[in-house]
Amino acid sequence: GVKFEVVSPEEIDHLFTVFPDLTGEEILYTPNFASADDFKRGFDRGTYVTLDNHSPLDDHPELFAGRRLVLRIDPGKGEGHHKHVKTAGRGSKFGIDLDMIERTRERLLELDCDVIGLHCHAGSGIRSVQPWLRNARVLASLIPKFPHTRFLDLGGGFGVPERPGEPSLDLSQLQEGLSEIRKQYPNLEIWLEPGRFIVAQAGALLTRVTQVKKKGEQTFIGVDAGMNSLIRPALYGAYHSIVNLSRLNEERTVQADIVGPICESGDVLGSQRLVPESRPGDLFLVANTGAYGRVMSSHYNMREPAPELWWTGGRIPT
Repeated sequence: GVKFEVVSPEEIDHLFTVFPDLTGEEILYTPNFASADDFKRGFDRGTYVTLDNHSPLDDHPELFAGRRLVLRIDPGKGEGHHKHVKTAGRGSKFGIDLDMIERTRERLLELDCDVIGLHCHAGSGIRSVQPWLRNARVLASLIPKFPHTRFLDLGGGFGVPERPGEPSLDLSQLQEGLSEIRKQYPNLEIWLEPGRFIVAQAGALLTRVTQVKKKGEQTFIGVDAGMNSLIRPALYGAYHSIVNLSRLNEERTVQADIVGPICESGDVLGSQRLVPESRPGDLFLVANTGAYGRVMSSHYNMREPAPELWWTGGRIPT
């Protein structure tokens, strides 16, 4: 039952390179503010192409006429700890506004398009089941307007515990909550995009201390990996647990910002973290970097990002 969700033509091409036997119907293509060529490449590959704006139907009617489509709906409320991870609501660039649904439906009928799926995505880092249940009800309410709907895709953003004591998303509670919609539409498939929930905790960033600096009451611990290796803290205030592996059994007496070598004030991996007295050469671990880590890295300042190594047991490669 596992399929793929992609957001660019290049990701489509990559999937077919890695999995030559893959079919287009195993790929949900969800571009945002895409060009006509981006849409065409998705259609040419036979993917489930998602439309999240009305205007392409008017701008490129010949491209969409007679097509099978998925609609990405803005359910009206975004979720998440930072505005950059909220992917719904009128402040977000994603999804068709609910007030535009009727106009979009009429244009789709004029173009003889067949809507086979309804999709939404509210944000990231969500550990409550309520947003998914609310969004499922929003999408289900649109089924009478799009009677050929085969599936509802409720998106992703499954929250991963980041800080000690934080709860994980209760998948059994989510399954129970969705049972009402399953009973109402027994032939309808419900899709979810677990993404980071699966792989975040499978990765860690290892980095060594380069310097320790004190400025009055403020302490900075510099490490050799920065925002060019892990941009999530700088980009949207993501929290990652950080520990000094070299001094696991020592008391944590120092409150410090853990910073990288990039020439930006925002190059901070963790703010005001309690760690042991640290020294150059100490090995630090930054947790939960299995998703949106290496894939979002860069060569900013012409610095090499941390390499990505796979460990399958035994001796850790160096």
